[in-house]
Amino acid sequence: MGLWRVFYAGWQMECCGTPFSVGDEVSWQLLLVPGGEPASAITGPAEHVAGADHGIRVVQDAGLTVALSEDPGPAPAEPGPVRRSGLLAVETHGGRWPEVTGRVRSIHVVVEDLARGARGTREPVPGSRALREADRCPKWFRDEEGGVLVGLEVPS
Repeated sequence: MGLWRVFYAGWQMECCGTPFSVGDEVSWQLLLVPGGEPASAITGPAEHVAGADHGIRVVQDAGLTVALSEDPGPAPAEPGPVRRSGLLAVETHGGRWPEVTGRVRSIHVVVEDLARGARGTREPVPGSRALREADRCPKWFRDEEGGVLVGLEVPS
């Protein structure tokens, strides 16, 4: 069993998600977002999964199948396992690839201070992120809540 930290963006939940609780079994498509925090390292064989938009490359590692966001289509085979790091995020839009099934072990709502940005947008204030423990993922989020960080236990 592996315990992975997975981000579920508030807008993805509000659009197409189904709320879940600690202890629930869930199945999600996961995307690796380079440079995101908290970062996870994924190492394993990469393969191309055909889809409507030329498909996407996925890496399999310890029970996870994760799409590589920087690889939107077919790419030359890399010798040996591929190693990438970034934020594991639930993806409910775009291409299709195998889902990861696991059990929710923890949920934390991600809260950030927001400031007026360019063109009237509201942007997170650097260094203001905090986590608030929850037993259940909300369906709707307040402006300062960006989503949830989930502890997902996945069989290897």
